[in-house]
Parts: sequence; C-alpha cells; structure tokens
Amino acid sequence: MRRKLYRLAALLPLLALAACVDTAVAIVKAPFQIVGKTVDVLTTSQSEADRNRGRRERKAEEEQAKHDRKMAKERRKTDREARRER
Repeated sequence: MRRKLYRLAALLPLLALAACVDTAVAIVKAPFQIVGKTVDVLTTSQSEADRNRGRRERKAEEEQAKHDRKMAKERRKTDREARRER
C-alpha cells in the first residue's frame, strides 16, 4: 500500500510540471495570436474583396434597372400627353 502511495506522490510533481508547461506555452503564443488576429481584422482577403466587389456591382445594376424603369415610365407618360395634345 505504501509503495503505491509513494509512486503516486512521485507522479504529482510531473502533473504540476505539465500544467506549468501548458501555461508557459500559452503565454508565449499569446502575442503571436493577438498579432495574427489584428492582421486579419485590418486586411481584406482576396475572397472578401471579390465578394464586396460583386455586392457593389449587383447594387449598381439594381439602381440602374430602377432608374431605367423610372425613365421608361416618364417616357410613356410624356408620349401619352403628346398624343392627347394632337
């Protein structure tokens, strides 16, 4: 029974050491992770740029179509008024 207790007691420092190593690794990695996230936030990837450009183009096309419909409506109204005056 005592032998098992001694073996267990010998393993406890190893467990504590493993926890310390994990903490040290986390501390060392933290600045790099922060810099990486900052770069991700401040830069636009090619796929994001493509998606944004496509969104702008679709919006411009929608506005152009709306403008075209409005002008066609105005043209029809003007044509009707011109026919009435004849």
